[in-house]
Amino acid sequence: MSEVVVSEKLTWYNLSIKRFIDLFCSIGLMIVIGWWLFPIVALLIKLDSPGPIFYVQSRGGIYNSMFNCYKFRSMTISHKDDLKQATRNDPRVTKVGRILRKTSIDELPQVFNVIYGNMSLVGPRPLILAQNKENSKIIEGYENRHLVKPGITGLAQAKGYRGETELPNSIYFRFKLDMYYIKHWSVIFDLKLIWITAKTIFSGDENAY
Repeated sequence: MSEVVVSEKLTWYNLSIKRFIDLFCSIGLMIVIGWWLFPIVALLIKLDSPGPIFYVQSRGGIYNSMFNCYKFRSMTISHKDDLKQATRNDPRVTKVGRILRKTSIDELPQVFNVIYGNMSLVGPRPLILAQNKENSKIIEGYENRHLVKPGITGLAQAKGYRGETELPNSIYFRFKLDMYYIKHWSVIFDLKLIWITAKTIFSGDENAY
């Protein structure tokens, strides 16, 4: 996909609508759920294993920028494994962390990233810089997914493409879904993906571990 096609979705009007949805839903989430859920999760994390409540990692943002992405800590502290992707039955995942990851609750602190403005509720998932660099070598036009803000959720995640990316095809299909989302963005599309993600929090996801 050319940058010309992508840029059609990056008008001031569209970006303003998307930003309004981001702020309205994120602030609403904190008012309705976050104020009581976050302290409970924080307490469970501290009781389960030593270490900080939040896990902070540098991720790639819009226009290949870099930002600190926030998550609830779901693993034991091991600095040498910080860049190692989580695998199924990963021994680093704590008991509480396994529940948080299964329900995607570990991703909720990223609403702070959304409110601050370096993420959106919906968009391509942010990866660490090393992964972006490696994927760019494999897939032509991979940088185009960074023409929009990364999201807490996205079309690829709604389609079940999350977790390990051991197979090159998995990376490619995620990229194609990300670009499809960018090309066909609409308010209804965003709301639909937000609704699918909300249901996953309660039902769980077999690819979340």
